[in-house]
Amino acid sequence: MSHLFWLTQEQVEQIAPFFPKPRGVDRADDCKVLSGIIYVIKNGLQWVDAPPDYGPHKTLYNRFKRWSENGVFERIFEELAKTQDESGNILMIDATHLKAHRTASSLKKGATSRLIGRTKGGLNTKLHAVCDNLGRPVRLHLTEGQRSDFKGADVLLKDLPKAETLIGDRGYDSNKIREMLAEQKIAPCIPPKKNRKETIEYCKTTYKTRYKVENLFAKLEDWRRIATRYDRCAHTFRSAIYLAATIIFWL
Repeated sequence: MSHLFWLTQEQVEQIAPFFPKPRGVDRADDCKVLSGIIYVIKNGLQWVDAPPDYGPHKTLYNRFKRWSENGVFERIFEELAKTQDESGNILMIDATHLKAHRTASSLKKGATSRLIGRTKGGLNTKLHAVCDNLGRPVRLHLTEGQRSDFKGADVLLKDLPKAETLIGDRGYDSNKIREMLAEQKIAPCIPPKKNRKETIEYCKTTYKTRYKVENLFAKLEDWRRIATRYDRCAHTFRSAIYLAATIIFWL
């Protein structure tokens, strides 16, 4: 991999089966265009500021927008993440807020939800994630910033990969979540809330490994167009996260 290309030819060949088939004429080189898209997202640039070495900036933007709408980056992430089955028997869950820039935060009544909400920290989007014991994401979900962790857990915990334990902070301590895990024969490692009347035991040694899911968010937020959301459409922002997660953890 040179200073120009973010993907090796071997990595491109690994994900190429998920690319849409060209229509008629051959499209611009996948390795170069994808590298340009990655460069823009990682460095927080406007598309027009992409280095000319990657080709016309309109080609980069149109490719990213079109593949985002078709769910290409999501499918790549989901298929590669399935390989986590051999990685261990512990899962971790957490959520983080991603600041919405003013260019992304136009909220019109009646418009399609952009998954941006107002909290004490301003307008933002919340990213919910489940990772394996190596700190690699296996499930990702976006909600409005003001949504509770329970809303994200309702989606993420429905059909988890095979595991013995799920680690979460006390924000995930609810009877409903514990029941969802019990149905999948997964033991919760979740500290009880202070207002719980009954005592619930959990392994404090296992709980200390929860830092891995926090490290996951830190690595994703090293990509500037993820740490700060500039995309108005939820599907393009979601695709940027899926692409970053794939590059960082699965290729």
